[in-house]
Amino acid sequence: MVFDSEKQSIVSLGQVGDSSSGGISSVKEPLIKEKHHSPEDYSVLAAIPSFLFPALGALLFGYEIGATSCAIISIKSPTLSGISWYNLSPVDVGIITSGSLYGALIGSIVAFTIADTIGRRKELILAAFCYLVGAIVTSLAPVFSVLIIGRLMYGIGIGLTMHAAPMYIAETSPSQIRGRMISLKEFSTVIGMVGGYGIGSLWVTVISGWRYMYATIIPVPVIMGIGMCCLPASPRWLLLRSLQGKGNVESLQQAAIRSLRRLRGSVVVDSAVEQVDEILAELSSVGEGKEATLGEIFQGKCLKALTIAGGLVLLQQITGQPSVLYYAPSILQTAGFSAATDATRISILLGLLKLVMTGVAVIVIDKLGRRPLLFGGVSGMVVSLFLLGSYYIFYNTVPAVAVVALLLYVGCYQLSFGPIGWLMISEIFPLKLRGRGISIAVLVNFGTNALVTFAFSPLKELFGAGVLFFGFGVICIVSLFFIYFIVPETKGLTLEEIEAKCL
Repeated sequence: MVFDSEKQSIVSLGQVGDSSSGGISSVKEPLIKEKHHSPEDYSVLAAIPSFLFPALGALLFGYEIGATSCAIISIKSPTLSGISWYNLSPVDVGIITSGSLYGALIGSIVAFTIADTIGRRKELILAAFCYLVGAIVTSLAPVFSVLIIGRLMYGIGIGLTMHAAPMYIAETSPSQIRGRMISLKEFSTVIGMVGGYGIGSLWVTVISGWRYMYATIIPVPVIMGIGMCCLPASPRWLLLRSLQGKGNVESLQQAAIRSLRRLRGSVVVDSAVEQVDEILAELSSVGEGKEATLGEIFQGKCLKALTIAGGLVLLQQITGQPSVLYYAPSILQTAGFSAATDATRISILLGLLKLVMTGVAVIVIDKLGRRPLLFGGVSGMVVSLFLLGSYYIFYNTVPAVAVVALLLYVGCYQLSFGPIGWLMISEIFPLKLRGRGISIAVLVNFGTNALVTFAFSPLKELFGAGVLFFGFGVICIVSLFFIYFIVPETKGLTLEEIEAKCL
């Protein structure tokens, strides 16, 4: 792609304000004049690997969710566990289940300190290594403590992946399909989840089946690591290093050109140099050349980006997603499903619904935009949560109400918060603070998930499930106001244009 300089020009820095302080001038003219934005040229075959291998990390995350639910059944069985320490307390089971979550929190903290230094590609290679070690240690664990170490190591891989994968995909994808590519990462998570439930159900009746559940996935992090070793570094990360003087400027810019040619294919061989010059000019115009300070993320446009990203991932969790899925088996059983229909098969059913609805989001997200899907999906969640609350308080003799509400909730979540939360946090941060900003957002996501998961049971005992679901519905209504007043539309914009126009 070659930009027409007469159609899209960069305005002077005087209209921006003092970028060193993170402040923004009151002048409303955008940094990049909004005229005709030419679509970026790319080859589909060249664009696939830069999505595929990072998405394997998301698949490994989803697989862990599905497989662990089945592994717990196997580990606790006196006849099928194949171990002498099968008599686990509820606390022990909770530690096994949440071990990867705590590891993910550690991974998010690690990402905060190293992400902008080693880059997105190397962070994903490190994540693949953590996945591999975690899977091996877990599957071979001779005692409970070693099992927990394996779960923590695997969780660190999750934290690194959920930080670096959306960043790498966002920075390497053409703007016109960026939303679709990052949403496909969420699609990969759901595929992994369904695969985990399916493979877990195959091994759950085998002696030491839980070991095979975790061992089955070992080849995937190997493929992920090799694939990431073969991919180039993010061209935008290379150019950021160049602007900040962290290395030989000419070598970094040449590396960015080579990277862009590999990521876009032969169609940009001739125009790659000009595209890199365009990106450099746009990055310079929004103050990316200056070294970011830790305090800068809480100032000006960086604070606005953190508010948008942190708010979305916070609302993603506190609108009831973990709790509704927790209640799914009992809801479906009250609707007349056989008592013999175990939680694994029910989870597969919901996983398939999540897969279908995420697929719909992938298809339409770059056509309709982020805000319409958020409005529509969250509005549906409001209706479904009020229906669930009504079922538990008023209509508990009409189980069809609960089933419809449950399916509506899962479908609407996967059209809105599910994929778009991760998409927006990968797009919205300025490049020089993207690594730290996303690590904070990921930390908020996993931390809130843990809080909601642990607080739900005592709150349910105190107030009842119906009141809690009504409460989640009210939070969804608050979410609609947040989306309307705070969340911008980023459809079709380059990452540099998002920084210039939306922050």
